[in-house]
Amino acid sequence: LDRVTLERACQAVTVTIEDAYYGRQKHYRACPLAVVLALGFGAIDSEATDGADVFFRARDGYVKPASLVRVREVGGYLAFADADRMKGDDPGWEPIDRRQVDPSPFYLVWTGAEQSDANRYPWPYQLVAIELAAFETRYPHTAPSGEPEGSPPWRGFAIFQRDCAACHAINGEGGSVGPELNVPRSIVEYRAADQLAAFVRDPQSFRYTSMPPHPGLGDADLDALLAYFRAMSQRK
Repeated sequence: LDRVTLERACQAVTVTIEDAYYGRQKHYRACPLAVVLALGFGAIDSEATDGADVFFRARDGYVKPASLVRVREVGGYLAFADADRMKGDDPGWEPIDRRQVDPSPFYLVWTGAEQSDANRYPWPYQLVAIELAAFETRYPHTAPSGEPEGSPPWRGFAIFQRDCAACHAINGEGGSVGPELNVPRSIVEYRAADQLAAFVRDPQSFRYTSMPPHPGLGDADLDALLAYFRAMSQRK
């Protein structure tokens, strides 16, 4: 579905967003995400898609997974133009983020104050595809198979899915913006655990980087994430 088709079919509206990437209020011409999903996938059967994830794929290799339950929350919009800057066929996009890149063709935004955290909610720009699949089906070699259910590696796997897989790969599966974390050498095979945990929590304290901080991850979360990396180092 191209922009023109979407704009005609999706009941486009103008939304006001407190945009964390721009650091100020922005106005976008946008389609309700629920309508976009219906246009792309038809009626989504909740039972048939139980456990499914939605993958938002950007043109730079960023692939943000999110649960179908989260994506179906009220407040998601697929923006296709900057309402204050668009002129005719020009969507008027303003360069975005630290890299100052063009966010076209689409940018997923959220209107709720509690939905502004890009670690918890998908906020991909340069969006080119939306895909529906179970995470472990799309990325079967990222799961710590053989570990006890509910163990630290499985808890760490859930954190990797939510906070890491958009940019990083395990065994070649995941995003490609950041470095691969398991092959040929696992990150835990050449980084000390305390240093790695501190970097995940606050990467800007180590170097200027596009990797976001994760202040919401507690010590137990970081321990579980490291346990997951150690488990996967035995599953290359």
